[in-house]
Amino acid sequence: MINKIYFLIFLFMSFLLFILSLLFLIFNKLILLEYLLVSINSNNIMMTLLLDWMSLLFMSFVLFISSMVIFYSEEYMYGDLNMKRFILLVIMFVLSMMFLIISPNLISILLGWDGLGLVSYCLVIYYQNIKSYNAGMLTALTNRLGDVALLIAISWMVNFGSWNFIIYLDYYKNNLFMEIITWLVILAAMTKSAQIPFSSWLPAAMAAPTPVSSLVHSSTLVTAGVYLLIRFNFSFNDNMKLFLLFIASLTMFMSGLGANFEYDLKKIIALSTLSQLGLMLSILALGSYMLSFFHLLTHALFKALLFMCAGNIIHNYSNSQDIRFLGNMVNIMPLTCLFFNISNLSLCGLPFLSGFYSKDLIVEFMSLNYLNIYIYLIFYISIGLTVCYSFRLFYYLMINNFNFLSLNYLNEKNIIILKSMSGLIMFVIFSGSMLSWLIFSTPYFICLPFLMKLMTLFMIIMGLVLGIKISKMNFYNLFYLDNLFFSKFLGLMWNMPMISTFGMNYLFLLSSKNYYKMLDQGWFEYLGVQNLYKNFMNISQFVQILFYNNLKIYFLMMILWVIMLLFLF
Repeated sequence: MINKIYFLIFLFMSFLLFILSLLFLIFNKLILLEYLLVSINSNNIMMTLLLDWMSLLFMSFVLFISSMVIFYSEEYMYGDLNMKRFILLVIMFVLSMMFLIISPNLISILLGWDGLGLVSYCLVIYYQNIKSYNAGMLTALTNRLGDVALLIAISWMVNFGSWNFIIYLDYYKNNLFMEIITWLVILAAMTKSAQIPFSSWLPAAMAAPTPVSSLVHSSTLVTAGVYLLIRFNFSFNDNMKLFLLFIASLTMFMSGLGANFEYDLKKIIALSTLSQLGLMLSILALGSYMLSFFHLLTHALFKALLFMCAGNIIHNYSNSQDIRFLGNMVNIMPLTCLFFNISNLSLCGLPFLSGFYSKDLIVEFMSLNYLNIYIYLIFYISIGLTVCYSFRLFYYLMINNFNFLSLNYLNEKNIIILKSMSGLIMFVIFSGSMLSWLIFSTPYFICLPFLMKLMTLFMIIMGLVLGIKISKMNFYNLFYLDNLFFSKFLGLMWNMPMISTFGMNYLFLLSSKNYYKMLDQGWFEYLGVQNLYKNFMNISQFVQILFYNNLKIYFLMMILWVIMLLFLF
């Protein structure tokens, strides 16, 4: 029952905010609300809220996806003993994101930011086992780095006299204090959006239930960093843009490469999210925050649907996530396959699906800029890799033979799950076209040479061919990609999980073990606690003898006393 109530509330709010955002966009309105919380000695502590078309539109998308995810959870989490707790955690998650979206103030942003971090930890460890606990700790601790950067930025902003960063962005563009604050915000956004070298927590966070993954990877946790940078983009200088472009392009390439060696269904989609986040941040670094926001919205829709389809597949295949076990799904789950393939093709940037409008525009805008060959190539190679892993996934799930337990009874009768996915499908197809007409006051006109114009399409076709070829490779092939170097080094994004977990704590754990063995259980034990214990025991035994009140002892003590007096005088 709780699912249906929140589903309806969120859906209604989503449509209301969408209409409001259109009004704000048409009439170019902006509302800055200030609410006085406390006034001490003429110091006013204000709560500030910013309502403009961007925040309202993003909130509308977040609420719409959340409503579908909550509806979806009713069947996916059916039989769970803590269903109410799960739904309330998801609602807290969404509210934290709302808080972050409408805050032009660093303190209230930190509240939403920390709310996201805390609730994401609770959701990642929702299935209580060792793997979930480790993933939760990795997620929480990596995000704490960004939180610390944000806290330092707050303390630096004391120099300005107010925490409302929106006021200072343009005015203090080349100010040293503003530069430091912007660097700190970039660091915070890098941890939240899992850019290299903080990437390893994102695939690990797949330990959470699938509805949570759908929400996290589409419109909440990982997009919070991108959204914050979109707000801060006016204060970027050239060095920041260059740094961000390099990191984002590297993340985009590495995660695309990693997804091609992964066999876990959810992790492949998680790495594709990482690749798209890299794309958003790299176009933001190139100077077009509107394109970044546009891709953020279109990506949210098809990624949410992609995760929902993956959840339904896992649900039907007895919780199996390994794509090598799956196959022949077209005959078993036709509608899920249809949704899955549409959202997958939208991710690839197939013409006239929603992903195409934002992705093609981003790549053409990049081609129009005066950049070096590295950036140009890495953008196109990343597009090729996206199509490559998408079609590899398509081959394993749809075309490949069914390799799971052959006596399984598989069917597609999860009506609520199918309904919730149907709610998103029309947006996945049409939202790109709709948003491109709504957001941009004047259409982008990009005039490129014929070959550069067709380059995107060429890379899509090349990635498609490569993806199918890789999938068909057998174990006897000399160049089979499952050997140690490829699968471990490239497949784990240059051993990123090892470096960020084992690499970070190995020396400390080793030194603590040596300390414990040599000192705590060694010399300290022998000379310290045990030594004191022995001495106290000896003294107490001696005193105990005195306490027996023997006449002999009294005489002996008296003789000792007399001898001492003789020695003294």
